[in-house]
Amino acid sequence: MQVKQDRTDGRGATRPSVVRSSRHRIVVVGGGFGGLFATRRLRRARVDVTLVDRSANHVFQPMLYQCAAGIVAPATIAPPLRGLFGRDRNVRVLLAEVHGFDLDDRIVHARSPSGDELALPYDSLILATGMQTSYFGHDEFARYAPGMKSIQDALTVGSRVFGAFEVAETTADPAERRAWLTFAVVGAGPTGVELAGQIRQAATSTLRHEFRRIDPTLCRVLLFDGGKEPLATFGDHLSGRAARTLESMGVELHMGTMVTGVDDRGLDVRSGDGAVTRHEARTVVWTAGVAGSPLGRLLADAAGAKTDRAGRVEVLPDCTLPGRPEVFVIGDLMSLDRLPGVAEVAMQSGMHAARTIRHRLEGRPTHPFRYVDMGSMAYVGRGRAIVDFRGLKLSGFFGWVMWLAVHMTFLTGFSNRFAALMSWSLAMMGTRRQRIFTAADVGCPGERPDAVAGPGSSPGP
Repeated sequence: MQVKQDRTDGRGATRPSVVRSSRHRIVVVGGGFGGLFATRRLRRARVDVTLVDRSANHVFQPMLYQCAAGIVAPATIAPPLRGLFGRDRNVRVLLAEVHGFDLDDRIVHARSPSGDELALPYDSLILATGMQTSYFGHDEFARYAPGMKSIQDALTVGSRVFGAFEVAETTADPAERRAWLTFAVVGAGPTGVELAGQIRQAATSTLRHEFRRIDPTLCRVLLFDGGKEPLATFGDHLSGRAARTLESMGVELHMGTMVTGVDDRGLDVRSGDGAVTRHEARTVVWTAGVAGSPLGRLLADAAGAKTDRAGRVEVLPDCTLPGRPEVFVIGDLMSLDRLPGVAEVAMQSGMHAARTIRHRLEGRPTHPFRYVDMGSMAYVGRGRAIVDFRGLKLSGFFGWVMWLAVHMTFLTGFSNRFAALMSWSLAMMGTRRQRIFTAADVGCPGERPDAVAGPGSSPGP
């Protein structure tokens, strides 16, 4: 039975209607890996699930750099959420932006694209809104150095990268041409390494025969990071292999450096000895840091919970908030046992939250979350990847084979897997067809009078 209740606030104004149901109601906020896997585990249960996200699509973030590099189409890595759950009668998908939590009355407040206020009642709440790009207190950098957290970010980066070659083709000044053919990637984690390698690979294979006045193979790709080696979390052996592979491809490594300034002409970098060097680069991409979604702090404030320095919510061992066993925070947004912000953590914690809810409803015992580390991997260049899988360390071709198998497994939908496989095959032959942009998309927002500065994009609602 459902009963619609209209309430008034202290000033007599009517608050949004709330629908009460006899079935256990679960609201999942965020359609990333955590929210997706939690909802999948609940679609056969006798519960009502509302999955709310401000994006209509689930984004396979580990392949965003391939979208930016013109290898795969956005649709290949961003299937619509409604399509994923269209046959599940107990799952309701909502396109809306969450802006508040009433934990005492157990209501999530959201706003639809039309501006209508929505009140989403719940018996269990799962917050899985992930992370956003962090500029370490310098949000002004976002105007000139986009991150890589959303499809729009990837399209922006792709437009600037491929557009830079177009501008260089029409520029007569040699110094200006060199600046347009210089690309700076800040952050030598997996995304930064993969993107840097793909820019060089695109220049030396796909683009080398497409221009008449410039030689794309002469472009410079600069990779900056504060650590001593790229992909430092993989250990010295694999990090060293990655560094040698990048250098053989022509990527210039600037390790042990810190970016102190970014503008529309380039960036300033301070080395370990304190010296500041100016690099003229018309295209800068930021992959150096992450911070929790703003909804994490909003929920923590409402619950009296704590957040860490990155804005992640500190949770109990079962991924719930202290004193709020019905509220789960999962994936990149949770702070628990120093777990890394990777897709596997999000997937496993999403399944754990769903399993815990089902066990509670069935009267079965519940258990703390136990993360099984499945390892890490990164694609470095054509047919070359590094993999650290539960003690098994692979690099080069064999690493790439394993990388290929894992990504084919976790991509959602047969058609997306087939499309990705075809796109990878074409890229191996030097063909990248996913390059769609106009003159208005090229260059840096700082050069356009209508551009508006702002912080990096934040995935999730």
